[in-house]
Amino acid sequence: MIQAKIAEILDSNQFLQEFEVNGWVRSFRSNRFIALNDGSTINNLQCVIDFENFDQDELKRITVGSAISVKGTLVESQGNQQRVEIEVKEFKILGDANPEEVKLTILSPKRHSLEKLRKQAHLRVRTNTFGAIMRVRSKLSFAVHSYFQQNNFHYVNTPIITGSDAEGAGEMFRVSALDMKNPPKKEDGSIDFSKDFFGKETNLTVSGQLEGEAYAMGLGQIYTFGPTFRAENSNTSRHLAEFWMIEPEVAFCDLDGNMDLAEDFIKYVLKYILENCKDDLEFLDKRFKTEEEAKPKADRSGMGLMEKLHFVIDNNFKRVSYTEAIEILKNCKPNKKKKFNYIIEEWGADLQSEHERFLVEKHFKCPVILFDYPANIKAFYMRLNEDGNTVRAMDILFPGIGEIVGGSQREERLDVLKSKMKELDIDEKELWWYLDTRKFGTCVHSGFGLGFERLVQFVTGMGNIRDVIPFPRTPQNAEF
Repeated sequence: MIQAKIAEILDSNQFLQEFEVNGWVRSFRSNRFIALNDGSTINNLQCVIDFENFDQDELKRITVGSAISVKGTLVESQGNQQRVEIEVKEFKILGDANPEEVKLTILSPKRHSLEKLRKQAHLRVRTNTFGAIMRVRSKLSFAVHSYFQQNNFHYVNTPIITGSDAEGAGEMFRVSALDMKNPPKKEDGSIDFSKDFFGKETNLTVSGQLEGEAYAMGLGQIYTFGPTFRAENSNTSRHLAEFWMIEPEVAFCDLDGNMDLAEDFIKYVLKYILENCKDDLEFLDKRFKTEEEAKPKADRSGMGLMEKLHFVIDNNFKRVSYTEAIEILKNCKPNKKKKFNYIIEEWGADLQSEHERFLVEKHFKCPVILFDYPANIKAFYMRLNEDGNTVRAMDILFPGIGEIVGGSQREERLDVLKSKMKELDIDEKELWWYLDTRKFGTCVHSGFGLGFERLVQFVTGMGNIRDVIPFPRTPQNAEF
């Protein structure tokens, strides 16, 4: 008797071999055909039962959603829907599922809206769509680690609780152990955080970058891949309050090297997914096509899901300066005819996803890396160019999604870094340790950040970022 996962059994040629398999019932037809799924694959295993040989009361317990164990013989299937099936010799009910209660949930075998699925996030992984998404997410996560480990990067766990704001954005979740009803106060009436657990004001991290830079200054090249948090009250399909970030930092690496790294990394993980998630991607591709057909023509993507993946893998990324991109956008038809929601009028404009998508999908027809952005729309730690107006920043733009990667060559010159922090009113005392890294063997270094959920969204074709993370955290929502 071999105990195996359904994915293994479906690929097996060990006919007439006895197998034991556990799973959840997806359907039970004609009191004879059980469709069993255990999460190892999107495909169900057909288990054929001779109902005359089994207790009728036990058979009644085989319902949609129930967990069962099956023992039987692997045979070639008589039907044309599947290659193999199990002839059931013995089965055991491991967990019942009341059919009347199942009808009230998303486990009932019919099409449910994504909104309804979100309201039952604890059950949605039992559906085909979310099973596929989460298997792809798992494989993508492995591919991320695999790429960096193969390329001699060191994995560093940067702090989740931090006293610094890497972006200067100010939209952070405060972490405190003080009595909320009666916090200690200073003489001026403000809260005395010196009495708090860490002796200072602390927050959940928005990025592991600054700490990552410090470690790159000793280990050469590192990456951090962990949860990050933004207290941005943005209830959109593109934002989460808790998400995962991939952030490599590399010493002795300039902006060109940084762009090379990002392009190579993205192509590697997408190739990995194409090779290792064929069934799930095939399902998601069909789903994406159906979703697109339901949209108005103007809103449809010009490419299918698999096409998008190949579009990124098979094309060299076009490198374009921000200045050149602005000229292209200023003079393009959608801008001149006021079709853009945000009209590009002058140099210095902050690009929106509609502009980014135009450059990728319509103008260059390949992924685009924009570089050398205006200093005043980018973060303090980005290296200032000789012109004094632009910084060595880069963003990678994808079809259907716009920006997916943001990175830069970091400012390694202490005096320039200090003056930029002064301009932006960033307290030197808070980041004394970060400034220290520029005092002892400073060097050219670079890195980038990639929101993992954005990547999963791109690979799976899901329109809403809440559908690519197990339990989304968004404004007014932390239910599960």
